[in-house]
Amino acid sequence: MNDTLLQSLERPAAGTPTPWLLVLMHGVGSNEQDLFGLAPYVPPHFHVLSLRAPFVLGPGSYAWFEFDVRPDGSRAIDGEQELASREALTREIAAHAQRLGVPPARVLVGGFSQGGIMGLSLLLTQPSLMQGAFALHSRLLPEVLTLAAPAAELAGKQLWVSHGLQDMVIPLAQAQRIREHFGALPVALDGADFPGGHELRPAELQQWIAWLQRITSKETT
Repeated sequence: MNDTLLQSLERPAAGTPTPWLLVLMHGVGSNEQDLFGLAPYVPPHFHVLSLRAPFVLGPGSYAWFEFDVRPDGSRAIDGEQELASREALTREIAAHAQRLGVPPARVLVGGFSQGGIMGLSLLLTQPSLMQGAFALHSRLLPEVLTLAAPAAELAGKQLWVSHGLQDMVIPLAQAQRIREHFGALPVALDGADFPGGHELRPAELQQWIAWLQRITSKETT
């Protein structure tokens, strides 16, 4: 049975017998083409996998879950959709890693905005899937905090968090909350905040790529 059901784009790794797997997840309203544009800049020893979210919003527009913004600015998510996406991603990442012969110690998962939200949720609830996660302009879902794995299972995991100083879509305070939460866990936290809004700019991408390179250079397995 084929366990990989989400639409995806892939760039194979090159020049290494021990590739890493980099799983990219787009933001709400986008698709797998979006972050796949970063593939040429990703170190060649990564197999790049850019996934399409399962819920259709419109032509070429997808979401990992839908949400409403309350009058106070807080967000109410569709919990059933979020759970379905998280379970699909768990299966998808494990299946692709097995297909490629990549162990969890060489898997990094994350994305931009809602894609980064899913990466954080997977790191908290399914840490055995990966070596680390990255959240670009994202937030931490309070709905998944009670589902988190024991803190000891996150020991040695890596996390990159970056945000825009002028982000008006997901305020900078959300990045600070992510750091506060994971700062109390045995996770190696990295990242920074950058001038700009809800967008990826060259300086942020350069530092994120450098983080990818550092993670792989530390590998001892």
